[in-house]
Amino acid sequence: MDKEYFLTKVLSYWSSLIRKVVFCVLRVGPIPTHIAVIMDGNRRYAKRKLLEEGAGHDAGAMALLNLIIYCYELGVKYITAYAFAIDNFRRKPSEVQKIMDLLKECMTVLAKIAKHHPIKVNFAGNLELLNAELRDEARKLMGATAEYSKFVVMIFVCYCCTDDIVHSVEKSCREKHYYHSYIGDSHDDDKDDADKDDERHMIKLVDIEKNMYMAVTPDPDILIRTGDEHRLSNFLQWQTCHSLLASLSTDWPEIGVWHLVKVVLDFQQNYDYFVRKKLQRL
Repeated sequence: MDKEYFLTKVLSYWSSLIRKVVFCVLRVGPIPTHIAVIMDGNRRYAKRKLLEEGAGHDAGAMALLNLIIYCYELGVKYITAYAFAIDNFRRKPSEVQKIMDLLKECMTVLAKIAKHHPIKVNFAGNLELLNAELRDEARKLMGATAEYSKFVVMIFVCYCCTDDIVHSVEKSCREKHYYHSYIGDSHDDDKDDADKDDERHMIKLVDIEKNMYMAVTPDPDILIRTGDEHRLSNFLQWQTCHSLLASLSTDWPEIGVWHLVKVVLDFQQNYDYFVRKKLQRL
């Protein structure tokens, strides 16, 4: 047996064993239900490592798949990744195409994983901005994994929070208009019913939130951003008002299991505070 191959297998075994032990210890405390990530630093990583253009995104895609595995093993139920912002269309066409190609490759990998593990995959954002082939692949994967619920992977593409809010308000207005035009008239028989009907025509907080792209998942407990950046970059600003914000100095392709462990420990140390804040919102 090749010595290098043997050492690689041994290191992989011990790494997996240590990870399982550490995760068992972490599970003694509260585990976050939902972790969201802003994957920043792919281009800086490639430049620092003197890699060819686009190689940083390759490494970043692998880092995301590894983090999905770690979260699955730890017992996190939802993981959300900010894969492509609407503003990213302003980048060089070659880079945009590279990211879209990687997105399609990730769909293929996730589809294979879903055949052996109960992983549900959702794509959120303005999917109409994707090309028809990629949009169809995304919808096909969502349909194939729709029945799973144990672990959910949310991939945000062609997204920004501003567009999310506008989309939600427009959809809420259409629903209220439909109700007013086709249903509401039947409730106008007396003054009390009319008053109730007027109230039903009003757009409320619950209407906005149920029509947002992430309505199918709870708000994130933790939002991780790599690349030593401290900005939300128009990502889930509505949903992260009571989330733990973790800014990591490492570039995204270098994120590893120990970064996840540190963030979860920070969450556990501040758990009572975040629970109180979420209860105040209810």
